[in-house]
Amino acid sequence: MDFVKPAEVLQSMVDAGENKARMNRVQMLIRGFLAGAILAFATTLAYTAVAQTSVGLAGALIFPAGFVIIVLLGLELVTGSFAMIPLAVMKRRITFMDMLRNYTWVIAGHLLGCLFYALLYELTLTKMGTDMSSPLIQTLIQTSEAKTLGYQHLGGAGIVLVIIKAILCNWMVTLGAVMAMTSTSTLGKIAAMWLPIMIFFAQGFEHAVVNMFVIPAGMMLGADVSIADWWLWNQIPVLLGNFIGGAIFTGLGLYAAHRWGSSVPMTSKLATIHGGRSGMANAESSSKLGTRS
Repeated sequence: MDFVKPAEVLQSMVDAGENKARMNRVQMLIRGFLAGAILAFATTLAYTAVAQTSVGLAGALIFPAGFVIIVLLGLELVTGSFAMIPLAVMKRRITFMDMLRNYTWVIAGHLLGCLFYALLYELTLTKMGTDMSSPLIQTLIQTSEAKTLGYQHLGGAGIVLVIIKAILCNWMVTLGAVMAMTSTSTLGKIAAMWLPIMIFFAQGFEHAVVNMFVIPAGMMLGADVSIADWWLWNQIPVLLGNFIGGAIFTGLGLYAAHRWGSSVPMTSKLATIHGGRSGMANAESSSKLGTRS
């Protein structure tokens, strides 16, 4: 049996949160860069599938491939960490400042990775700026404007709406990260994490790292969106909503479901054997690379 029990998964989440926070800054930045670029690859793959098939669900079916690569290679996706690091803070394994340090460096890495891929993809899509006929160009422009100006036109209600969509998104995304810990086999991890990611993408919810690629890519292609529009009407509220969805609905929710009021101590030995190989825990790597810089 390669199934890992929920109580053991919860311990793996705490261990993963501690390991992530204790990683050195260079590792956070590099892993964040690679994760951002890979997720951007998956986003353009999904958009291509929709353009070729005219079936929206086609994109949702293949988008999780990027998430799987990120998890199995032990890279850093801040949206997944939103569920795990707060648990480590709550268990007093790390400090609040450790958590902020991780988020800052990983988000910086995401931005660099997403912008790097956006630039290369824009050059590829337009054939070095000579051809604007690809339907994906209009897709990115329209998506960029919808994710910013679409909320701006609603005023205050737009801010509330984008936060709600971000909460719903990362509730599923963090479940995907956690589901990777429910199996000790690679195939089991892939199948388990695929489902929640597909659910979020199919419904058009707001994911902070995806937006770090989509919105600036649309801007590069001519979308009528400013940097202020991007951050005020999407990126900042989406990061907030993603944090709420991950920390409260997944992290605290699972803790309450399996540990609240329990007299059984959380022991990490068995959980680390199972969960530390998931890619999200990074137990082995942080034992070697976990010194702070």
